[in-house]
Amino acid sequence: MTIPPSTLLTEVVAGLSQPHKSLPCKLFYDEEGSALFDAITELPEYYLTRTEVGIMEAQTVAMGERIGPDALLFELGSGSSVKTRFLLDHLERPVAYVPVDISAEHLQKTVAQLELAYPTVPILPLAADYSHPLVLPTPPRPARRTVAYFPGSTIGNFAPSQATAFLGRLGALCGTGGGLLIGFDRRKPASVIEPAYNDAAGITAAFNLNLLVRLNRELGSDFDVAAFEHVAVLDEALSAIEMRLISRVDQAVHLGGQTFRFAAGEVLVTEHSFKYTDAAFEAIAVAAGWRVDAVWTDPAGLFGVWWLVR
Repeated sequence: MTIPPSTLLTEVVAGLSQPHKSLPCKLFYDEEGSALFDAITELPEYYLTRTEVGIMEAQTVAMGERIGPDALLFELGSGSSVKTRFLLDHLERPVAYVPVDISAEHLQKTVAQLELAYPTVPILPLAADYSHPLVLPTPPRPARRTVAYFPGSTIGNFAPSQATAFLGRLGALCGTGGGLLIGFDRRKPASVIEPAYNDAAGITAAFNLNLLVRLNRELGSDFDVAAFEHVAVLDEALSAIEMRLISRVDQAVHLGGQTFRFAAGEVLVTEHSFKYTDAAFEAIAVAAGWRVDAVWTDPAGLFGVWWLVR
């Protein structure tokens, strides 16, 4: 989904007009940003993807049994749908798979690959911003239950109160008896977390800075990309990684007929990624109307994949 320029401009101006400037992290995912994120998941420092993949490899049979036959499976922020393949390999007669992604271009490529790999599974792509209400496509036959898949610890991009509201909306979409398979990053020391967002190869920096490249292209702004530096730090009080673009110099940026000034050293926040204890995450799930039915983790306890039932 290409974000309409008027919507994009409104959201960006609102973020830059705050006393502490910020931009919504969904803006990362144009075609280039999605490709860069795929590269990030392969980095040695980025433990999240390989750890979650290891859990999926070890537990996917059990996950398929929990989901059950004749399910409609939809995935939020599907990207390349790598982890979803573990589920599709072990689901009994899925009525359809609905990949939901904000990048229509990336989604198209993924769907073409999935249709070749799973010719008997109806693939019904939905290019949409899942932070807004969704209307799922109608599958070719009725589903026994509707199941959401939300991997990758993307729930961490929501503040806890926002996460509760979001999971509540998912529950309404799945309906009574529906299921949610969700991954989240567990709380751990900064020495483990921070390198995952400050990789030596600079891929995460390119991913962060690409957001400014996108705004220059789509909104005609004049961000000097080289005048910003990527930094990611763990805010211990929030239990969240904060992704930042720091202005190297005093500068002015022009956008939508307005001027936004940055002082040297001023921070532009582009993402929060919250890390949870099991107890904190369960409290959010229960408050949103879900019941914890199964919990899987890796041997080191870095990451959790939970099966929730509405």
